[in-house]
Amino acid sequence: MKPEELSRRQFITRNALALSGFALSYTGLPALANGNFKNDVIRVGMIGTGSRGTGLIKLISKLPEMKVTACCDPISEHLKNGMKYAIGAKAYSDYRKLLEDQNIDAVIIATPLYLHYPMAVDALAAGKHIYLEKSMTYDIAEAIDLEKKVLQSNLVFQVGYQYRYYGLYHRVKEVINQNWLGKITHFECQYNRNSNWRFPVSDPKMERAVNWRMYKEYCGGPLSELCAHAIDAVHYLTDSHPLKVNAMGGVNYWKDGRDTYDNIRAVYEYPNDIKVSVTSVLSNAYNGYGIRILGDKATMEIQRDKAFIYPESLNNKKGTVDGVTGATIAVTTQGNGNELIFEKPGEKSLEPTVSALKDFINCILTKNKPVSNVTTAKDSSIAIHMGNTAAETETIQIWKPEYSI
Repeated sequence: MKPEELSRRQFITRNALALSGFALSYTGLPALANGNFKNDVIRVGMIGTGSRGTGLIKLISKLPEMKVTACCDPISEHLKNGMKYAIGAKAYSDYRKLLEDQNIDAVIIATPLYLHYPMAVDALAAGKHIYLEKSMTYDIAEAIDLEKKVLQSNLVFQVGYQYRYYGLYHRVKEVINQNWLGKITHFECQYNRNSNWRFPVSDPKMERAVNWRMYKEYCGGPLSELCAHAIDAVHYLTDSHPLKVNAMGGVNYWKDGRDTYDNIRAVYEYPNDIKVSVTSVLSNAYNGYGIRILGDKATMEIQRDKAFIYPESLNNKKGTVDGVTGATIAVTTQGNGNELIFEKPGEKSLEPTVSALKDFINCILTKNKPVSNVTTAKDSSIAIHMGNTAAETETIQIWKPEYSI
């Protein structure tokens, strides 16, 4: 059997180091167990120095309370790139060796999804605080078990759902709680791209390692890699998790050997009769990322860095429309959009990841629970897996009692 044909379990068991190498090209973040911070700085080991991991190193370099003192990536090119920005850091090709370093207080795990669980478990055993990039785990069993392990530890565990730290979403939550939108009945979430989502591969043997997003062995496709933020945002805004989901997906455009979907549409049911549609299409980028919240008083449209409220026009003018007398004329706009102001006068909002890192630092110092913690992230992981399973099996998936502690 060729290495690329190994099952996910065989892949991890028989080739963990090599495969973690390919994988480390993705994303992650930090913490300390004994509180003995050298020079009052939290020393971080970055596991994975691909584009996201290297980006985090750059952000951390601007935070005086934190310093990247070690980097790990089995791919030498990625490791070299990360080390350019982690001045004076130690370089490792095996993440287990990094975890043995007693001078490291916390780790950022910025790797592909299938490696999140084993690396997080090893980091907990090594007594490191953990910032783990989203989504939390490859499957439901891992999510439930990781939650148990984290809750049994004295360590800070944060997951990279940075919108929970973004002032825009805080203001949206306030507006919802103040009933500006009225009774909310639907969320419409999307994350669309017009891209094959592939990276160039110089060695064919590295195909599945570099382009792990294409294969179900290693991740959940668009639902776990693109839609995860929107699903977690719905959980944050509603303080709930889904009750059930139905979904449909397929590989209908990018017929290039991938087996993760290039399109998926899922419809979740949440408490209080709320329906949530989640869509990702990789062959059309119209409107890109967005969340629309539909209430009987108004609609909220959330974009990347701004939001608009469209009040419902309940007393619309009547007239003749398409030959129908007495039809409602103003049915298309239902009111003009008003931008939701969420920044205080003279105050510039921080980039969401910076706010998330600052909370991670604060939680390490105060032993508080992060806003994006193991339990909230577990719920989002389970919702993602339920959606994918619904599409794969063509059955409605139900939230089971054992998913909740």
